[in-house]
Amino acid sequence: MVLQNSYLEEWLPYKSRYLSVLLDMEALPDVMACFVCKAEGAPYRCMDCAHHPLSCKTCCIKQHKLRPFHWVQKWNGRFFEDFTLQLVGLVLHLGHAGAPCLAGEGSWEDAASHVDEEWEDIKESQRLAHLNPPDDRNYLTVVDTGSMHFCNVQYCNCPGSEDSHLWLTMASLFLATTKAPRTALTFQVLDDFIRDNVECGTSAMNYYSKLQRVTSSTFPHLVLNRYRELLRVSRMWRLLKLLKWQGFHQQLPDPWASELVLFCPACPQPGINVPDQDINLSESFARTFVMDGNFKAEHMLPKNAAEEVWLMDGNGFMTDCIMQKSDCNNHWAVNQANAQRNKLELTGIGGCACVRHGCFVPHAMVDFQKGEQHAPIHSPCRQVNMDYALVHAMHHGLDPWQPVITFYDINCQYSKNLAHQLEENRYLSLPFGLQIQPNIGLWHVHGHQTECFTRYAPNFILGASQVDGEIMETLWSSLNIISPSAQGMVTAHCQELLDFQMNDSNFLKMIWMSSALKQMFKVAKQSLATIQDKFNELDSKVLDGLHQLWVEQELVAQSCQQNTPQAMDIYEVWLEKAPTMKAIEIDLIHNNHSFSSSCGSATWIAQALKVEQAQIVLAMDT
Repeated sequence: MVLQNSYLEEWLPYKSRYLSVLLDMEALPDVMACFVCKAEGAPYRCMDCAHHPLSCKTCCIKQHKLRPFHWVQKWNGRFFEDFTLQLVGLVLHLGHAGAPCLAGEGSWEDAASHVDEEWEDIKESQRLAHLNPPDDRNYLTVVDTGSMHFCNVQYCNCPGSEDSHLWLTMASLFLATTKAPRTALTFQVLDDFIRDNVECGTSAMNYYSKLQRVTSSTFPHLVLNRYRELLRVSRMWRLLKLLKWQGFHQQLPDPWASELVLFCPACPQPGINVPDQDINLSESFARTFVMDGNFKAEHMLPKNAAEEVWLMDGNGFMTDCIMQKSDCNNHWAVNQANAQRNKLELTGIGGCACVRHGCFVPHAMVDFQKGEQHAPIHSPCRQVNMDYALVHAMHHGLDPWQPVITFYDINCQYSKNLAHQLEENRYLSLPFGLQIQPNIGLWHVHGHQTECFTRYAPNFILGASQVDGEIMETLWSSLNIISPSAQGMVTAHCQELLDFQMNDSNFLKMIWMSSALKQMFKVAKQSLATIQDKFNELDSKVLDGLHQLWVEQELVAQSCQQNTPQAMDIYEVWLEKAPTMKAIEIDLIHNNHSFSSSCGSATWIAQALKVEQAQIVLAMDT
């Protein structure tokens, strides 16, 4: 805070000078000459070029042939007013590196047949020059990060030429439609929107509202509204980014489930980061998963569910099926979240992530449908949603002989019926021979019964390492930034948005993982040395016989833990309760036979305590 204040104090003396510089930039320069050809009376200046250079019409067009989306201003005799390169006379030529096609102009028949009716209700007197579309309608509306533009576009007309929408894509413009293209969005604005979306939770409507204000800060309501095009194109752009990221091409087959997203590079996966022959029953290769539900990721009922187009149906983190309802064992928070809500299609999502690094598991995220509370108490479908997520997590890069440790808030109840539920389910099954060790996160286990701590806390589980098992809560907190903007989307778009957000979360984990793990390993080694010394000091004071007994009891408990969790009760601290005052009195009466008074010594002690108490009260009253 002191440093920040010093910076402000240093700046204050220059405040007036900064203001003077800003005002001078709005005024007419002393010499109105083109910075290229030096012609006098150059009226145009580019606000996106450094130093805002003045230029004549010819030089302005020439300098912006490959920069058609820069924002220009024109001197009108009194001030610089907003203008566009289209009004200056710039034409965007496609197909020949910005040069006109030698075969002539491309056909505009399809494009010209479409009339932009959104402008019909706006009177000419309400429009400004840079917001007014060309009269002949033979133009393309381009949305860029800086503003919205109207561009005259000429396509390549060579024999065998590509379609117009593909030429625009080659020019880094993404079309809102492949037929009669009228609106295009630059790759830059799509990337910028997606970054705002994943980092800040900005909705498409709010983002486009910002673009309207950037285009015209004074009259943003007069800027053409292309919010729906941004919403539609961003869905296609996300899919293309994932396909490009994972190396898919038109010659390759379509991706299968979970193939478009990233997973944790540090979790032991045979054939990926661990040789197949090294996978065995050792706890050092244990895979750890945390399961949890998020009841803030709600979704409203769609209006036309049958007409939805799915772009990432099961190829990411969200599954591709509609499952039966689950009830989550009558826990209060879950029951409250699953209360009847007539306007909700989904009451939340749930799934799995790796415990140590916090990466979502691909194709292991499920929807929670409303009405979960209606499943019968003893029905095997009460937990089918989380069963589905767990089964798919077990099939992702896992060897059947690897030890598996799961964390779930209600594992003390969920793990009891898991095997029975999966046996009765015709569609779900775990790999043969897979053994699952249930755990409960440290934040939740203390809210359970006392015996749950020793039976399910990771402190006593071999291979669980020193983790709290609650990393899923931190993942939900970042996902909930985007969840409100996804509530009213169509179901397919909501799923795609969540998939992209989860993939971005895993990507950020990957790029930070190297430095983070190095730091954690360094701290762990230092802590281990300190703890080891303390443990050895404490262990040396234990009697040899007692030490050997404890080791034998621990081995028995660990061997029986999988099938008999009660064996872990040996770790529980057993303390005798202190005797009551009445019990002490009776004990003194029975043990003090030499006292000759008619009253026992315990009675005398009790009376003395009462007298002392009365004296203290009297002193306070006095």
